[in-house]
Amino acid sequence: MYSPDIIIEALLNGLLTGAIYALVALGLTLVYGVLHIINFAHGALLAAAMFAVLLINQLFGVDPYVQIPFLTVIFFAVGYGLQRLIIGPASHGRDENILLVTLGLSIVIENLLLAGFGSDTRSLNTDYSFNVYEVGPYLLSQVRVFGAAGALVTAALLWLFLSRSDTGKAIRAVAKEKIGASLQGINVAHIYAVTFGLGCACLAVAACLLLPTFYVNPKIGSAFVLVAFTIVVLGGMGSIVGAMLGGLIIGVVESMSGLFLGESLGQIGIFVIFILTLLLRPTGLFGAKA
Repeated sequence: MYSPDIIIEALLNGLLTGAIYALVALGLTLVYGVLHIINFAHGALLAAAMFAVLLINQLFGVDPYVQIPFLTVIFFAVGYGLQRLIIGPASHGRDENILLVTLGLSIVIENLLLAGFGSDTRSLNTDYSFNVYEVGPYLLSQVRVFGAAGALVTAALLWLFLSRSDTGKAIRAVAKEKIGASLQGINVAHIYAVTFGLGCACLAVAACLLLPTFYVNPKIGSAFVLVAFTIVVLGGMGSIVGAMLGGLIIGVVESMSGLFLGESLGQIGIFVIFILTLLLRPTGLFGAKA
């Protein structure tokens, strides 16, 4: 039996972790919502972003949180270029080709990371990596509090961009009806590339928020993308609100499963949720029927 304080602390830490999971899933659901494909390179790009954070810190001593603005711009440009110069032309307009191209990109990126950094697991320690906040009887990791706050701010800014800016309105128009949007003068190829760039920018922010507390190796993206895919399915494919809520739910489920079943079995709850969602509500919490 666990005391209520232990359960509440696990719940709070699950919410903090879930917010960062949601940020990783945000880029995945955004790309699906507009391009209507699953980006299989998502995990590899996250690993690349995490290694970029680590490398910049080791070479120049720049704090991961300070890296957020310029690394976000860099990875937006990387994502834009990948979609405009590689994924779009190589797919020849066919969704199944896009899946194969992103899968190939994933393999290439992971092997480049393996060749450049080796297979060793690395971590980045900061002065605040092990600091905690005392909230009454509860201890909350400082970096997870920062991470959750950063994830929520990023999601809010993305929502504002999509709902208020002209480019955001164009993205929503292409997501609804790309042929109609094209007839209205919207450059669909450009919007696809911008959307892919935004997905990569979310990964850059997530990498900066993750590194003070998580380890990194060339395969780390695979673990996160499995969780992210579960979040996207739970929240509803293409739903930003669903991705955020789904991330919080999955974070709590993982934390509670780890508490009651042990750390090694903590992710069992995530896959149970995934199976139940497919069985009981395939469209997810906020998804729409095709």
